[in-house]
Amino acid sequence: MPPENSTNQTTNENIIEKNDDIVDLGLNRTITLIFSNKSREKITKQFINVIELAIYDKKLQNVKIEIEYFENNTQLEDIIMEKNKTGKIFIGPIENQYSEIAKKFCSHNIVFFAFSSNIKTAGDCVYLINFFPKNELEEMFLFLEKDSKVALLYPENEYGYKINYLIDEIVNKTDVILVNRSSYKNDLSNVRAAIKELGKYELRKYELERQKKILSSKKDQASKKRLKKLQKFKTTNDYDFTHLLIADYGLNLMQVAPLLPYYDIDPNVVQFISTGVIDDDRFFYEPSLQGTIFPGVSKEKRLKLSEKYQEIYEERLLRVSTLPYDLVGILNYIFSRNLSFKQMLDLLENKDIKFEGVDGEFYFKNNMIERDLNILKISNGNANKIN
Repeated sequence: MPPENSTNQTTNENIIEKNDDIVDLGLNRTITLIFSNKSREKITKQFINVIELAIYDKKLQNVKIEIEYFENNTQLEDIIMEKNKTGKIFIGPIENQYSEIAKKFCSHNIVFFAFSSNIKTAGDCVYLINFFPKNELEEMFLFLEKDSKVALLYPENEYGYKINYLIDEIVNKTDVILVNRSSYKNDLSNVRAAIKELGKYELRKYELERQKKILSSKKDQASKKRLKKLQKFKTTNDYDFTHLLIADYGLNLMQVAPLLPYYDIDPNVVQFISTGVIDDDRFFYEPSLQGTIFPGVSKEKRLKLSEKYQEIYEERLLRVSTLPYDLVGILNYIFSRNLSFKQMLDLLENKDIKFEGVDGEFYFKNNMIERDLNILKISNGNANKIN
């Protein structure tokens, strides 16, 4: 958490002032968790467990936590109206569409810490706690050397479309060049064709055969030596790009990655890069992903939390479950210093104040979490910092 002198403490929890239409009251000390029944199973259960663990670890005191579940938009609105009090803090919702509903209540001097991945739901009283690819891509492209030539391979799903949408804006802010892109269906039915197209497999294969034919007609030792060397390859290594951004994750990534070297996109020649979605141990042992770089933070703190959670709750900690843990750290800072509602908003909007969390230092920018990220490289089951 930030140093104690980074935010002034309030001396009065009653009305202090009215500034920019915000009545500066003390914060309501009953925090309401609002989760839909659709997300009630594994992820909601684990979020609640993690919040419980974080409250214990952070020693958050004199705050009451209540949990409300809803079935649809109407029930969510009813819950918010019932619990609505000036200075109120809500944790949730998780889904994108419900965060839009929360925005309707932003004139009530309340705050939502939601877990939506849709950046359009951020703003006003809705603060988003998630991992955002724009932040990750910016860190990655700033790290790449000047005039690096990047190709993009992405699935035709929500995440892939998001990366494809973001990449142009980010590239234009750097000295990196985007030279090609190719997409494939989410069911992977045309992924081989997409990879061939991206790497110009057929063209490079044709060029290699042409060179072999020329060399085979020559009798000098240099030509014979060169021909012998080329016999080892299926295509030439004349790629248009120096880096390949693979914008996939989960089981699909485990199927897509081995196809890249199979169709002669050689990870020893082309630098594979990814986003934070690859930050999972199960990818660190995949042979075709060795040497891949991505933006992230060292996992020491996360590993410690994961081991503790496993010991207490006897289940594996989900990667996203560090989010509510770090959120409780923010709330502990706010409540332990008796900040008023206005002071809390000033804190959240101050980019110069950074919070120390399980996933590194972070702050809020335009009501969304941004992180100071390192560049990590996959090697033999680990992801090691290289910058």
